[in-house]
Amino acid sequence: MDWVLVAVSSAADARLGELAKNSVSAVGGTPNGWSSLSDTGPLQAGALRFSAASESLGALRAALEAAGPIDAAILPAARFGRKRLIISDMDSTIIGQECIDEIADAVGLKAKISEITERAMRGELDFEAALTERVAMLKGLPLDALARTLEERITLNPGARTLIATMKAHGAATLLVSGGFTYFTSRVAALAGFESHQGNTLIDDGAALTGEVGQPILGRVAKRTALLEAAASLGAAAEDAIAMGDGANDLDMIRASGLGVAYKAKPVVAAEAAGSIRHTDLTAALFFQGYKASEFVRG
Repeated sequence: MDWVLVAVSSAADARLGELAKNSVSAVGGTPNGWSSLSDTGPLQAGALRFSAASESLGALRAALEAAGPIDAAILPAARFGRKRLIISDMDSTIIGQECIDEIADAVGLKAKISEITERAMRGELDFEAALTERVAMLKGLPLDALARTLEERITLNPGARTLIATMKAHGAATLLVSGGFTYFTSRVAALAGFESHQGNTLIDDGAALTGEVGQPILGRVAKRTALLEAAASLGAAAEDAIAMGDGANDLDMIRASGLGVAYKAKPVVAAEAAGSIRHTDLTAALFFQGYKASEFVRG
């Protein structure tokens, strides 16, 4: 079968083309032409077309991981190319924090709530039940704590604005989806440049949180539904989308998409995504689609 391997590194002496070809050959594949994508910019990147049995891809991923700080995507050649839709998780993907954990710090519960968050993201807990439990602990939190959390603690991950600005400039739709809360998705979407957003709703009494979350909860199934509906609205298929995330509740949309990308993700997610970003930044997701660095639009 014909595949494309895209490799990205920040190391100046990574020799990516040589490394990619050697790695493919080592697992019994046949490498073809290497095309550099990093004509400008601080990252090295390129795409290698190759032929190999699908059974060898796991070994190829392991070889690349062992070779150094390299981010990579491996996908069927027929699916390689620019996507018409990007749908992305927010917490620990577009931003560097888990909003609910940072809110919890205001009431001295960060350690307890963070532990539940971590287990839910690893797929060890039911997402909806875990979210309900955590929000209940925030009952009575003054609403101004949300504003302080946003202003003082929430930061975009490197490359977020460039990723979204570049895809928008080339005609792609952009959707931020989160198991977190619309208070943050609306503001983070604006900061990063997303056209639309979806999230859960924190219920309040006008002054403080009630400890309840709006129903139905946007979780794993809802994220996949959001992808399918957004693609359909464009007259596109799920294969025309790139989906990014880090936690177990992102798995269904990652599986459904034409290019699933795990960003510093939990093992259960990284094992199933075609692309993984651990060492560089979110612009690697552009290289995974075949964009050249000279085509990036800095946000």
